Amino acid sequence: MSIRVAAPPQVHAPSTDDGRLAARVETGLIIAGFAGMLFLLPRLDWGDGSIRYFQLTALLSQGTVPDGKYSMIGPLFSTPLWLIGDSVGSPVWWTLRYNPLLLAGGVAFVWFALRDRLPRPILRRFVMLLVFASMFAHHQLGYNGEVFTAILVLVGTVALVGRKAWPGWLTVAVGVAGTPAALPAMALMTSKWIWDVRRLRWGLAVCAAVALVMAEAWLRRGGPLTTGYETDSGPRTIMPYSGVPGLSYPIFFGLLSLIFSFGKGLLFFAPGLFLPVRQRLGDLAVGRQLYDLWLAFVVGLLLIYAMYWSWSGSSFWGPRYLLFAAVPAAFALAVRCCRPGDSVLADVITVLALGLSIWAGLNGAVFGDVDVPKVCWPDGSGQYEAPICFYTPEFSALWHPFVAGAEPLTTGQWIYLGYGIAVGSYLMAGPLLRLAGHLRTWMSPTAARVRAMRW
Repeated sequence: MSIRVAAPPQVHAPSTDDGRLAARVETGLIIAGFAGMLFLLPRLDWGDGSIRYFQLTALLSQGTVPDGKYSMIGPLFSTPLWLIGDSVGSPVWWTLRYNPLLLAGGVAFVWFALRDRLPRPILRRFVMLLVFASMFAHHQLGYNGEVFTAILVLVGTVALVGRKAWPGWLTVAVGVAGTPAALPAMALMTSKWIWDVRRLRWGLAVCAAVALVMAEAWLRRGGPLTTGYETDSGPRTIMPYSGVPGLSYPIFFGLLSLIFSFGKGLLFFAPGLFLPVRQRLGDLAVGRQLYDLWLAFVVGLLLIYAMYWSWSGSSFWGPRYLLFAAVPAAFALAVRCCRPGDSVLADVITVLALGLSIWAGLNGAVFGDVDVPKVCWPDGSGQYEAPICFYTPEFSALWHPFVAGAEPLTTGQWIYLGYGIAVGSYLMAGPLLRLAGHLRTWMSPTAARVRAMRW
């Protein structure tokens, strides 16, 4: 039961100068943050990202078409960066900046497309949360394909509500083709759109994405239905459903793990996703439409990856395949911060979710999961240790630095950490002050009674 308090005293609306000052401060923080991502933080060049990079290098330098299982659609868009880097003798340095540049381009598009359709304070807060206080903060460090898919789906859906339907759906289709497992998520989101607009023709967007996936498979692997994942599976471990390829994991356990587990659960890595926000969207029809589309895509991702044998993403930080969940999570938090209710309990929940999101962003950008794989995958198999990192808080990437300490940080990481703490404090200031005002109002009758007491 929520605690209702009297409405706070009416105050004058902030002046235009105050609004401009906040806009300038927040814009400066965002730009400086992107500069820090590009130049201060070390890049991750291991795992799937390194394979994609070597495949792109073989294609561009030798003309060799790779036949591996990882899609090359996303990496192909980083070709200009590779060519620039190759011309100056540092292709790795330039190519590994691809994901942060994708993120910057994506949020720039979102801002310019929505700045006159959503309240700008909400939009700026959404961008800040997405960049600094979400799973994107870690994913942008590497060259994996999840950022490409998430950003293109974000951009495409924003284009949709901006009455650019065909360009929007084409963007979504290209993004999803970069992660073929996201096709069911796209199908669910498209179904929601068809239901809303009553036009069956938008189902062609899913057909376009399927055609792209099949064309790449045919070109690279010799058959439109050859995915490269046919026999892909992990080792047989202590986990009862391990060692079986494909969608072999029980969906019930997969959903529980992807939502509630300490090391991979969305509840801890994207807590804003679970906050009720539709009532606060009120008259923001565009906001409601986007939020519903984004949720449909997340539900589709959850349902498919909950059955995948590698639902955990192995040693990767957090719920790797569910990066797009950061989008509706950040939007929900932005709305709740800018459009608060009158419930003390709701404000407490908002502050807790916001604080956890800020820490997830800082942890992912600065600490990551460098130490955790050493504990849970000491011999590379993870036969007995992997479940520890999936399910126990002490070995979650979020909390392990507090347990065992972190590896020494670089100067750039220290600078970014200090900067991130400053941004986090800025994001938390408003909700905390509002909560303090509610608590003061709630406690004032008790305080008055105490002051009236006599010996």
